[in-house]
This record gives sequence, C-alpha cells and structure tokens, in this order.
Amino acid sequence: MRFNRKSLLLQSIAGVVVALSCVGNVAAQDTGDAAPAQNAQNEDDKTPTPAEKVVVYGTAYRNRSHDTAPVIKYGLDYFQKFEPLTVGDALKRVPSATFQSDIGEYDGVRLRGLDPGYTQIMINGEKVPGSGVDRSFFVDRIPAELIERVEIVRSSSADRSGDALAGAINIILRDAYSLDGGYVKAGGLYFNDHDLKPVVGGVVGAPIGDARVLIGANIQGRHNPKDKKSLRFEPDAGVLEFDNREDQSDVRDGTDYSFNGSLVRPFLGGKLDISGVYVRTDRTETEHSREYGDETSIDIGDLSETSDQFEDIFQENFTARAKLEVPLLGGEALLKAGFASFKDEFVSTELVDSYDGGAIEESEGAREFTDQLDEEFFATLAQTFEFETFKFKFGADFTNKTRDTTIVVAENAGGTVFPPPEPPEPGQAYGIDEVRLDPYALVRGETGAFRWEAGVRYETTEVEIKDENGTFENDFSFVLPSAHALYNLTDDDRFRASVARTVRRPNFDALAPALLEEEPTEDNDLIGNPDLDPENAWGFDISYERRLGRQGVVGVNFFYRDVKDRIELTNTGVVSSTGDGFVFTPDNIGDGTVMGIEFDLSTPLTFVGLEDTGVFLNYSWLDSEITDPVTGEKRRFNDQAEYVFNVGFIQDLPSLNSALGASYRKQGGQFNRIFGETVATTYGADLEVFIEHRFGENFVLRLTGSNLLDSSKDETFFKWDTLADQTSGDIDNLDEFELESEKSGPVFQLVGRYAFN
Repeated sequence: MRFNRKSLLLQSIAGVVVALSCVGNVAAQDTGDAAPAQNAQNEDDKTPTPAEKVVVYGTAYRNRSHDTAPVIKYGLDYFQKFEPLTVGDALKRVPSATFQSDIGEYDGVRLRGLDPGYTQIMINGEKVPGSGVDRSFFVDRIPAELIERVEIVRSSSADRSGDALAGAINIILRDAYSLDGGYVKAGGLYFNDHDLKPVVGGVVGAPIGDARVLIGANIQGRHNPKDKKSLRFEPDAGVLEFDNREDQSDVRDGTDYSFNGSLVRPFLGGKLDISGVYVRTDRTETEHSREYGDETSIDIGDLSETSDQFEDIFQENFTARAKLEVPLLGGEALLKAGFASFKDEFVSTELVDSYDGGAIEESEGAREFTDQLDEEFFATLAQTFEFETFKFKFGADFTNKTRDTTIVVAENAGGTVFPPPEPPEPGQAYGIDEVRLDPYALVRGETGAFRWEAGVRYETTEVEIKDENGTFENDFSFVLPSAHALYNLTDDDRFRASVARTVRRPNFDALAPALLEEEPTEDNDLIGNPDLDPENAWGFDISYERRLGRQGVVGVNFFYRDVKDRIELTNTGVVSSTGDGFVFTPDNIGDGTVMGIEFDLSTPLTFVGLEDTGVFLNYSWLDSEITDPVTGEKRRFNDQAEYVFNVGFIQDLPSLNSALGASYRKQGGQFNRIFGETVATTYGADLEVFIEHRFGENFVLRLTGSNLLDSSKDETFFKWDTLADQTSGDIDNLDEFELESEKSGPVFQLVGRYAFN
C-alpha cells in the first residue's frame, strides 16, 4: 500500500506538470516573450529599485533562479501583501518549510520536516549564531521588513558551509542598491484578547558621492494569547480512567527593535560592501494553570493545584560584515570578515500551590536564571579566475565560535521571596570553543544550453568542551564533494541534477559530559557524550522547472538523503540514580534515509484572460526511515511532518486602485518516540486574507487578517516509567496518557506605507 500511495503521488504531480506545460505554451504564445522572467530585481542588476515599486506593488510569483545549483528565490514582494512580521511568518509559505512551534509562532524552521539543526540559516550568505543547543537560529528573530529576498538552497556547493543536510535558507537583507528613495510605515495589530500593538518603521536608500547608503529601522509589538487544555488518564485493569484536567492560559508579549545599515562604494577598482544588522527583543511569557480532579468542573472543591509561571526574556542579535571584491592576478579576489553574536538572558519563575478541599495545602516556588552568549568571528579569502568556457574558484572559510551557558536555580517553600541562587548543577554551566578551517575549490562552466558546477570542500573542526568535569577535546574532518548540472531543454524548460555530501554537527548539550539525574524521565538519567561524531549524508536532488508566460513558474523536485551516524539516545545499561531505570546517552546509532517530492507553482492566469489574478501553490510530501533505538522497529525521523501544503491567490483591481487575496496553509502530522514517552502531533489549518487600497503612486493602506480558522495544535502523549514498561505493549504498564490541545484566535493588522524619492 505504501508503494501504491507513492506511485499515485508521483503520477498525480507528473500529470499536473504536463498540464501546466501545455498552459505554459499557450501563455508564452500570448505574450510572445521568450526571455527568462525575473519578477523582482535581479540580484546581479545593480540598478536600485524605485521605492514606490517596492512599497506599493507586489506579486504572487517567485523569482526564476538562473543558478546552476538548485536554488529557489522569493523576493519580498512575494510575501509583502500579507504583511509578515518576521522571516518565520514569511517562510511558512515556501515549499518544505515546516514548524513545530506553538500556535502563532514560527521560530525554528524545519526544512523537509527535519529538526532545525539540519537546516543552515544564513544572513547574506554567512552562518549566524542562535540560542538553540542544536546550533539552530530562530527565524522569527529577524523582522521581515529587513529582507530583500529569501533563497532556499536545496543542495550544497563547495563554497557554502556543509552544515545543510536538509538544505539552507539564505536571508538576503536589503543593501544600499536595493532601494532608490525610501518609505515609512505605521500601523497596529489587534488580537482576540483586545490587546493592541504598534508597528512603526522606515528605510531610505540614496547616493552619497560615489557610494550608496541604506539605513532602516523598525519597531514592532509582539503578542500571542493562547489557551491550552490537558486531559490526563491512568490505566486501571486494561482501561484508561480519568485522572485530572489542566486548564492553562499562555500569553506571550513583547517588542522587537531592529536597525540595519549598508554602504557600498567603489574601491581599488572593485567594490567595498559594509553592512550590519541589530535586533533586540524584550519579551515576557505568562502562564497560569489550574488543575482539577473533574473533567468539567471549575468548583474550588475540585481544584487540586494552581501554577503560575513568568518568564522575562532579553535577547540581542548583532551581525557586522565587510566584503571586498577587487581585480587581482588577472582574476577577482574576495576578502570578507565579520562578527556575529547572540545574547540570551531570561529569568523564569514558577509558583505552585497544592489544594485540598478548597484550601491551600502546600506552596513551593523556583526561579531559574539563564545566561547564554554565542559569538562567531568569520573570515573568507577566495580567488576566481575566468577562462573562455569556465570559471575556477578556490578559497578558505575560517570560523571561531564560542558559547558560554550558565543556569542557576533558587528555590523556596512558599511565597514570592527567593534566596540567592544555588551554584550550577551538573550540566548547567559549560563553555564550548569550536574552530573551523574549511578550504574549497570549484569549477563552473557553460556550453550552449548546458551549465555545470563541480567542487570539493574539506571541513576541519576542533572542539573544546569545558564543564565541572574538566576539559574535553574532539576533532574531526570531512571531505564534502558536490556537483550540479542545469540543462535548458528550451527557452522555457530546464532540468537540474545535484549530488552533494553534507554534515550535521552534534547538539551542544549532547557534548557536555555531565550526568543529569531524572532526565529524560523521572526514573532515568542522562549523560553527555563528547566523543560523538557528526551525522553525514550523501544526497541528490533532481528537478524540472518550466516558465509559464512572462512571470509564471512551475517546478517539481525529488530529493533523497542517505544519512550516516544518526544521533539518538541509547541505553548504556548502567542503573540510574533512582535504581528504577537506566543511564542514557546520545550515540551514533546507525544509518537512515530521508526523501520527498516538492512541487511549486506561481503564475498569473493570463492564459484564461485573468491577467490581474495571480495564484500560488506548493505541496511537499516528506518521508524518512530510521531504526528506532527503543523498539528496534523502523520509523520516521522524530517529528518529521508528513507533508506541508500552501495555496493562495492575489486579485488586483486596477480600476479601483485596490487588491485582495488569501493564503491557506496545512501541515501534516508528526510522531516522536524517545525513552519513556511517545507523542503524536497534529495542526489545524491556517487562513490569511488581505485587502488593500492604493492612494496615487506613493501610498498604500493594507488590512490583513491571520489565523482566521482559530488553528489548534493537538498532542497525544503516552508516558512510561521504565524501558521495560514502554516495550511491553501492555496498557496497564502505562504511567500516564494525556491529550493536550492549544488554540489561539485571529490577529488583524492595519498598516499604511508611504514611499518617497
């Protein structure tokens, strides 16, 4: 049956591609245009775009990339009609971008459904540090207002970092050549709990002498009120009996402040590019929970526990880079250097009151202080020589990354006054220093309708981990070949094929060799493993893309990854500190595979006489296989969504100087199994709409509504005390069964934008 479903999917997509190819022939005949379409400013065209074109007008169409490597590109105009607040809000509309965030949050992007650590996030082509222990960067930390375009890099090249097993997302910020003139915007957001938040910003780009400069700033409020409900059951003689119910309100509130700047000028016969971005987030998270011994009652006599949790969060993200391109030795030399840092400080306070018969029986509290600083210094030196039919490039990337993390806890037996925090417990204070030197070489060529690229990258890494147990060192190296080919079958049709080897480095917390008691469950312990090897994979992508008329694009891509040294928790066989479980450790457990099919379409409906109507659609079918270290059976990679689907339209109304549109998104379910717990997760659909009116050539007023279907996140938990209970298959060995549902209401945003020259 599984093979039949895959075959049916392949046949269906093939049928759609064939049908759209016919449509493309009609559209091309209508336009009489055979030149490659580019909807937004070509990144190689250094003519600044007039501000009114950026601010007032937009499209539903992605850019048609001319790269040999499989890269798909989306200009800001693809997203802007729906007024995304963050890069995460924008990325939820692109193929294969899934999330495991709470409702209304789009933080850790999971390309092809895999953990965020499998996706390389870059800003202007450079890796950026983040707060995740898996080296991931939360894309909701960058306001969408800063971006010029987003590139989805499906397969690695030798001159890019190999940390992109699932792919890479390159966030290109506006530079000094992005805009001629400027704009200001102002507006607000309205939430279903009647809270209001401001949105204010502006950017200006202009020449100064022989240079161009761009400066932008943005302030936006963030607010996300959610309601959660949990129902918990315990086994009794083969039947699950109700145990308790938890009602919870969860409100996340904050403000983002961002600033970016860029200067580009001629220098030594070449070009000097200096840029920087600063983002600050002040945020609070407030949770209030009430636990009852009855499924429906809210009577105080049935109240068993209340819990209040408050988090004060401060985050700073800063990146600065200088890039110099100059002629040298008959070719072109590239020199760039930069610094990036991510500071994460938060204080979490939890107060718990236990009730008996409507009266408080016991009170306790805990306050946790977390300080984390992640810094990177990076530099690149490269040289390119151009010959008659090919280009040869060689160079080296250097990175020095440091991360320092400290977590301390203060506890009390009641009230809100806390003593000074205790010293860090094992695993709660560690430092990591990672040094990488990655030389590479590649050749790019073109012969008629055929383009090709081949290269090799040699990544070397030295890691030093310091914690309460001492200093531990590890080093490893990988040879990462890659090759890409593009064949233009016609002016409208092209094929791509790519093969590359990539890596994924271990999580930071998996490397620190501290013993954590009662983790990952109450009866088990967890110890880190500084000798972990990175995961690595050989993979290939094969794609077909067709141009539809002047602006439309349709494409389908098949990908496959053969993953080696997959990292998951394993049982050491050592009895845990409680005596009722075991000590677990992350280890390289073996091999796995990841595969999928990605289909995307964006086009005006000119071929049916609707030249003012644009549609977009993408669907990604995602699959994987690994041997489960708990059961020994085959399963998917943990938390990989089964699919993700986006569809929408934009209808321009020129006679009314107006436009409207809608976007619908649905993400498939996912499953996770670790020692002591399994969880299945499903998500509701998300509907967004917008309507706008243009006043002349310089002002647009836009109203958007998101989460209009009151989307929910539903999770089903199975929990066990011991490994033997988990593998027994007997319901009476189950410790707890839980159903949890989280829901958030609609958000409305009204924004006005005014462009000037």
